[in-house]
Amino acid sequence: MPRALCSIGYNDLDAHCSLRTGEWNQSIDLIRSPCYKFIASVGHSSLLYPHPHCCSLKWQLRWAARRRQRASSSSSSWSRRAHRWPAGATYVRYKDPKQPIQERVADLLGRMTLEEKIGQMTQIERANASTAVIEKYFVGSVLSGGGSVPSEKASAATWQEMITKMQKAALSTRLGIPIIYGIDAVHGNNNAYNATIFPHNVGLGATRDPDLVKLIGRATALEARATGIPYTFAPCVAVCRDPRWGRCYESFSEDTKLVQLMTAAVIPGLQGAARHPTGIPVVAGPKSVAGCAKHFVGDGGTRHGINENNTVLSFHDLMRIHMPPYYDAVIKGVASVMISYSSWNGVKMHENKFLITQILKDKMRFRGFVITDWQAVDKITTPPHKHYYHSIQETIHAGIDMVMVPYDYPEFVADVTAQAKRGAINMDRINDAVTRILRVKFAMGLFENPLPDHSLVAQLGSKPHRELAREAVRKSLVLLKNGKGKKDGKPVLPLSKSAKKILVVGTHAHDLGLQCGGWTKSWQGQSGNDFTGQGTTILEAIKSAVDKKTVIDYSEHPDKGSVSKNMDDYDYAVVAVGEQPYAETAGDNQNLTLPGPGPEVIRKVCELVKCVVVLVSGRPLIVEPYLDTMDALVAAWLPGSEGHGVADVLFGDYGFSGKLPRTWVRSVDQLPMNYGDKLYDPLFPFGFGLTTKPAADSS
Repeated sequence: MPRALCSIGYNDLDAHCSLRTGEWNQSIDLIRSPCYKFIASVGHSSLLYPHPHCCSLKWQLRWAARRRQRASSSSSSWSRRAHRWPAGATYVRYKDPKQPIQERVADLLGRMTLEEKIGQMTQIERANASTAVIEKYFVGSVLSGGGSVPSEKASAATWQEMITKMQKAALSTRLGIPIIYGIDAVHGNNNAYNATIFPHNVGLGATRDPDLVKLIGRATALEARATGIPYTFAPCVAVCRDPRWGRCYESFSEDTKLVQLMTAAVIPGLQGAARHPTGIPVVAGPKSVAGCAKHFVGDGGTRHGINENNTVLSFHDLMRIHMPPYYDAVIKGVASVMISYSSWNGVKMHENKFLITQILKDKMRFRGFVITDWQAVDKITTPPHKHYYHSIQETIHAGIDMVMVPYDYPEFVADVTAQAKRGAINMDRINDAVTRILRVKFAMGLFENPLPDHSLVAQLGSKPHRELAREAVRKSLVLLKNGKGKKDGKPVLPLSKSAKKILVVGTHAHDLGLQCGGWTKSWQGQSGNDFTGQGTTILEAIKSAVDKKTVIDYSEHPDKGSVSKNMDDYDYAVVAVGEQPYAETAGDNQNLTLPGPGPEVIRKVCELVKCVVVLVSGRPLIVEPYLDTMDALVAAWLPGSEGHGVADVLFGDYGFSGKLPRTWVRSVDQLPMNYGDKLYDPLFPFGFGLTTKPAADSS
């Protein structure tokens, strides 16, 4: 065996028993050789030296020279390191970015009191995050709930000022641990005024374009960082198996493989890098954000699509249908995982130790932190908050690391502290939770760059991001029907830009809020054109696309008499109808009928004028009763702020290319029905989508 002169770090020995430096890259077997003795040295590394009874004098002399060289180098290194610290200050290992993350974590954890550890496990709402509260409770994380903003129409600079104030409070505490600020940036930085609002995930699934989705993740990260936010509760990697679920638009698809494809693309977009070779999540600098795969696991498979309900599945089917996107998320180094409100076979996910600890953490080797959903500890019991003391113990022992307690943080902190002191909550579990949280904070560079970057303010709603969103819109549109005109026998789409007179009608033709859907500026979303900031409605996009001489009549609720009177003058009509905005339980819908006045508008117009119906919705709706009346039907999903993308395809600047990410059923009586089922008779199957060529290339 070659008598190598080498050193090994104790953390590497514990983790992998592999050599860190030296002339030979040998295994731990080398250390066990009788030719060497292992001694601990004073400082950060260990040394191997040749045994005098086994090694020749020549090797001993070489070892002595090498040791002198290493001592000199080490002294020089410590001298340079000391140069970085203020005169008289004590060197603190966890503050040194050159140290390995695991060593920084261990050093900081060893300095923390119980109260400081529990503070790191606590996430509170922005409205409560005063300087006094952050300092008193050593708060580790702050979030904005849906619609929680520093002020109405707050600018990026205003967001940054707010977060800077909170961060300075955290940095002023004894150990100076920065907070991690989180927000639901689920289709762009959608809480911020003037942000680019991208299509919701169901539309992105229709694009079948992972490269595009990665770019959207990147743009979302930049716009979040523009407001000073380094952490987003995204992506949602649910596999929605029933469109009656109110969160189905947050899912890329009913198909597990398609959800995996998009998950593997968006996480590197958000975080900017794959995970560290040792499995540590990595956020690539201050222009990227920490991601959060949610909601673990099976939230898209609840019975009847009822939000927060019970998913009744065998372990095999749970792992086959709903778990694979989390494998991809972990492989891509996602920083955190959020647990679902739902249950699996009657057991609440937030207290399911088997799935959280044994599967996610142990088997899948997830090394980020696990976070609850909003007030989820309260919801373990019925009624909520009953036996809260016990619920806290159950969730933490199940493997929860960070608890979202927006308002009840004093009670939470007091209860955890009391239980930890009397041994009801295991200190090893608390230490593991804090280790995971600190690991992510170090990995994303929060200790080195805790404050917002003022140079990024202009990224919010930037022109390149809006162009990217426009591209996403046109690629997401799915053409379901393209009939032939009664007069000319040609396909209705693409529409002519040089028409003399056209009719644009419907509730969704000129309403940015309805285009964007839920999770836009507020939790549930809202109707209107004055609250999102920049953006283009479908009507505005049509006006921009057609010839200046084209006359456009617009009516949200058209009068049948007026339409009948002018029907011979209209070349065609565009009818934009769909769902009102919603989020979560408010969106649960057991009938999936097209909301009024949509059916009435379709009948009034499409029976008299050649029409294209643009359906703006978060899921497939029951449209078969009206299908024969329509000349063309387009599923636009929830396209977001860039309505130009709709006009781009309607008028043939680009061809239709989108494919259904979901099965489109004829009736709710068929539900649940998914691609691959034995009984499969949909109106439009998964993957369906007619294509057209750009107008210049069409015959």
